[in-house]
Amino acid sequence: MATFLYKLGRLAFRRRRFVALIWVALLVAAGVGASTASSPPDDDFALPGTEAQKAFDLLEDRFPDANADGATARMVFRAPNGEKITATDNRAAVQETVKELGDGGQAAAVSDPFAPKSGAVSKDGTTAYASVTYKVATTDLTDATREGIEDAAQHGRDAGLTVETGGDALLTEPDMGNGEIFGIAVAAVVLVLTFGSLVAAGLPLITALIGVMIGISGIAVLGSPLGLSANTTTLAMMIGLAVGIDYALFIASRYRAELVGGREREEAAGRAVGTAGSAVVFAGLTVVIALAGLAVVNIPVLTKMGLAAAGTVVIAVLVAITLVPAALGLVGKRIYGRKVRKANPGTGVPARRAEGARPPAGARWAGFVLRRPLMVLAVAVLGLGAIAVPAASMQLGLPDEGNQPADTTQRKAYDLLSDGFGPGFNGPLMVVVDTRQSDDPKAAAREVGERVAKTDGVVAAAPPVFNKTGDTATLTAIPESGPSSTETEDIVHAIRDQAGQIESATGAKVLVSGATAVTIDFSQVMNDALVPYLALVVGLAFLLLMLVFRSVLVPLKAALGFLLSVLAALGAVVAVFQWGWLAGLIGVEQTGPIMSMMPIFMVGVIFGLAMDYEVFLVTRMREAYVHGEGPGQAVITGFELGARVVTAAAVIMISVFAGFIGASEAMIKMMGFGLAVAILFDAFVVRMAIVPAVLALLGKKAWWLPGRLDRILPNVDVEGEKLRRRLEAEAPKGADGDGSGESRGPAPKPWIPRQRDHESSGV
Repeated sequence: MATFLYKLGRLAFRRRRFVALIWVALLVAAGVGASTASSPPDDDFALPGTEAQKAFDLLEDRFPDANADGATARMVFRAPNGEKITATDNRAAVQETVKELGDGGQAAAVSDPFAPKSGAVSKDGTTAYASVTYKVATTDLTDATREGIEDAAQHGRDAGLTVETGGDALLTEPDMGNGEIFGIAVAAVVLVLTFGSLVAAGLPLITALIGVMIGISGIAVLGSPLGLSANTTTLAMMIGLAVGIDYALFIASRYRAELVGGREREEAAGRAVGTAGSAVVFAGLTVVIALAGLAVVNIPVLTKMGLAAAGTVVIAVLVAITLVPAALGLVGKRIYGRKVRKANPGTGVPARRAEGARPPAGARWAGFVLRRPLMVLAVAVLGLGAIAVPAASMQLGLPDEGNQPADTTQRKAYDLLSDGFGPGFNGPLMVVVDTRQSDDPKAAAREVGERVAKTDGVVAAAPPVFNKTGDTATLTAIPESGPSSTETEDIVHAIRDQAGQIESATGAKVLVSGATAVTIDFSQVMNDALVPYLALVVGLAFLLLMLVFRSVLVPLKAALGFLLSVLAALGAVVAVFQWGWLAGLIGVEQTGPIMSMMPIFMVGVIFGLAMDYEVFLVTRMREAYVHGEGPGQAVITGFELGARVVTAAAVIMISVFAGFIGASEAMIKMMGFGLAVAILFDAFVVRMAIVPAVLALLGKKAWWLPGRLDRILPNVDVEGEKLRRRLEAEAPKGADGDGSGESRGPAPKPWIPRQRDHESSGV
């Protein structure tokens, strides 16, 4: 692997203009294809195999005239204090507003809240609502239709009523904040501080952006035929930008280190790609495994999102091992800042660190951990364990209008309905009755309605409504509790538990659906898939890391550390978004259940990024160990050469994700917060503290691999040992061992911390 990538890196450096031209041509071609592609489709949300999905499929087949995809609106009216909504003036104002709602060309039907047996007026007579269905989906509503809804509501307010509108007709794209801009700005600052050169700082950003633009343009081209939505593009952009910057940063940093070591520029590019590039390839594979593994969940939209993002990661890897070395050749000596070039006019490369000079902060920190591994390990594990405690009480759910910001009309309409009709009114249950096998369909549907109405917690059940052929009926049940409460979940299970008895007695099949039932089924699918997903992703990554590090304990430590950081991140999310701790600090207006896909999404995304840091940091340790250093000194060398770059990459990622905390949408805010704290815990606690502490305690045992496994596993040579031996054999006598014939003076003696009582551990 290292030898092949070494040759590839030298070739890309030598043919830099040709390589750059190829990538520019790919970018132009992808851009042209994206510009001519049709608009991306909406997410086709489906839950194969669940009862809620079976009910939706049955409704689509038996009620073909119903437009399930059509937009809906529900306008809620409340009379002024002390008045009834049925009073003459208030009633007239409501009817005028409802009439105005139906005047729009896209409206299919508008209900009359005062119609007999409509149930649209609250028992206390203060609140009423009108429902509107539209001929087209939410995304196809015109601005005129949306403005008509808002104007009608305003006319009702002008008449003295309180008027708010729920439903998805007024749904707009959530405010994403300035996450990408904020993240790129912070990335630029961090890269300038890391490299000390604007050119060097811009190189990872530009190459990463090229890879991301090719990836998302490809998704746009394939969007229509493969059903890839705009949300798929958003995830691919986020992940692609993250790994693209990371991978280019690591290769560029290794290139500069090789220059300082005395290599010629082409040789330095080859060695950077051969060593750091090997780590990039395997780190990319872990990300691809994590994202492609989302197919295990068996939710089509997640599968498509994961595969599309995985494709963008593959492009980021190819960019890193080809375009980055070509770009390094194009920038030449400008990879260092003007100050360094002036101080070293001949080579434009700084000299090695002088012998006896103060070691970098990463090496000093590693030395501290080596002296006190047990203390560092205990503090880190106990700290993350304490933060993870809230995760044990995590409640899962899907966002609804009750999770909207308090100042939105959707949230206000939700609260008005809860106050006027009860908490369960915002989460009605739809019961679908298939009577094809019944001798008396109407009697069967009537019996189902009676049983549903008698279920504990159900306050009302509407009469069954049959389709045109009379073989399928639907009825709506209103629970006493709110949509996200455990009591409502119990009601759904209670109705479903009666399905078998009903079918035996009447021949009718009963299915429970509706938004609340979908939420319950979705959460159950997520729970059921989490363990298999973890087993697949962690298992495959364990094998991959065992191949990379030639060790059993290092991959095991990496996997356990990842699980600890994810649990701690989930605990922090629960504490803030479910319990409300420090909620006001980040603008959380409404606490509630954690989004159902949050755990599995965090596992996939964070696992990939966390393994990036593990591979880049520990590969340098493995490389130093294979090249003859002791276990303790190898840890210090790994931190001396890699800690600063890993820290920079982590800060960039934290900044990108933290930028989304400023979004107005609660779910986006939750995702941004969760991903940011997960990277924070994993990079700075697990990789920077737990990893060196565990390696210090294990000593030489950390790099142990059973003899049989050692013979079975192919040697991919990530650390470049075979490459080094080959280059030393080819080097002319008198050279410095790299074949360049150039020496930049002796290297400083390795810095080794004071040894105390850990010599016995093999350090």
